[in-house]
Amino acid sequence: MAKKIGRNDPCWCGSGRKYKACHQAFDEKIAGFAAAGHIVPDRKMIKTAGQIAKIKESAKINIAVLDYISGYIKAGINTEEINTMVFEKTTKMGGYPATLNYQGYPKSACTSVNNQVCHGIPSEQVVLKDGDILNVDISTVLDGFYSDSSRMFCIGEVSPEKKKLVEVARECVYEGLKEVKPWGFLGDVGQAVHDYAFAHGYTIVREIGGHGVGVDFHEDPWVGYNTKRGTEMLMVPGMMFTIEPMVNMGRVEIYIDERNGWTAYTEDGKPSAQWEVQVLVTDTGYEIISY
Repeated sequence: MAKKIGRNDPCWCGSGRKYKACHQAFDEKIAGFAAAGHIVPDRKMIKTAGQIAKIKESAKINIAVLDYISGYIKAGINTEEINTMVFEKTTKMGGYPATLNYQGYPKSACTSVNNQVCHGIPSEQVVLKDGDILNVDISTVLDGFYSDSSRMFCIGEVSPEKKKLVEVARECVYEGLKEVKPWGFLGDVGQAVHDYAFAHGYTIVREIGGHGVGVDFHEDPWVGYNTKRGTEMLMVPGMMFTIEPMVNMGRVEIYIDERNGWTAYTEDGKPSAQWEVQVLVTDTGYEIISY
């Protein structure tokens, strides 16, 4: 439970203003939603202005690294080469790849090809070929602050079916973004994403979703995409999380590679696509932090 603050005490957000002139009304509004039975964020999920500024510096690196590797991804290169580029560019800019050695993960990026849903481990043996689709997911830590985003790449001449999957997966993110607004619910985001994917004949992975990020690599809340409007956690200004639906061309079921304990695959072997953005809830809507 958050420590009670007096009206004339300094606000918990670090602004230096008195609580009554800063976040008192905000906290009271959240308490009203909680009293009505809704799931609400605690203060540690709400980023301060100082934290947001630091997270944005991290995100500058994350975006720049994805921009950089985009110029090199093509048929004939292997995914370990992508991993090396991510490590070298991130560290040259002063950051560090947040995935490297995270809970034992061995690489600086996740490179997921075709029917790999996520957490594909870069390897010299995985050589990109014409017709592949690839997700590159990278995360950066700078001065203790985190950013996280991913992009899809079509390698050479990709089939119309795969190209459509990649496009719809990206559109799903923007359908979700339309629902990011203060005093809405994460279930609003989830249903918008789910309905858009299903309208195009696709399914959304259930077990893996978005997450809070910024002060830590993975924070609350968990963000699912098979949810209903008006449910899940209340969104309030200062919350920051990822939107990253994993869209399957076929069935929804996935499995984890028992050999490495990380890579998720579609059960039916059909392709999967994912784009990821890091988003901040603002007073009027949202701001994309990393993409």
